Amino acid sequence: MPAASPSRGASARSKRADAVRNQQTLLEAAAEVFVSSGVDAPIREIAARAGVGMGTIYRHFPTRADLVVAVYRHQVEACAEAGPNLLASADSPLAALRQWVDLFVDFLVTKHGLANALQSDSGGFDALHAYFLDRLVPVCTQLLDAAVDAGEIDPGTHAYELMRGIGNLCIGHDSDPRYDPRRLIELLLQGLERP
Repeated sequence: MPAASPSRGASARSKRADAVRNQQTLLEAAAEVFVSSGVDAPIREIAARAGVGMGTIYRHFPTRADLVVAVYRHQVEACAEAGPNLLASADSPLAALRQWVDLFVDFLVTKHGLANALQSDSGGFDALHAYFLDRLVPVCTQLLDAAVDAGEIDPGTHAYELMRGIGNLCIGHDSDPRYDPRRLIELLLQGLERP
């Protein structure tokens, strides 16, 4: 069997890289639509936001549940990767924590309705929840520890508790347009700060 020519190999890698970028763009567009319109938003709205045809979405994600799970995983990874990057670039560990919490809230708003989208696949939902905890609790712990080490917050706040509290504050956002969970989350974060 003849070896592939270097230009053919480079072309295949380029096509794969393009496909990955296109899928990332599609997942980001879907996440934006889910935040603004919920996980039941029309696929045509996601396609329009991503600048692709509906067939492209169905080729990558044959069912809505496939798309919702892919967006969920994509956002978990983005949130996990953001933690260390924010610690490296923010003015302080507390500022990094605040920025990360903002991303986490965006993720939670998208996550709302995930169980309905998966319908009877409770095992799939449980596996995704375990994945979420495995990836994000250590990142939140790192941010909290850095803020404690910098003397910005008192020790003793556990990442799981903080994330759970933020999650609980996000409940009700869909049912009451007057309710702003970000305002209450800001109060929660202020309560962590050392005077």
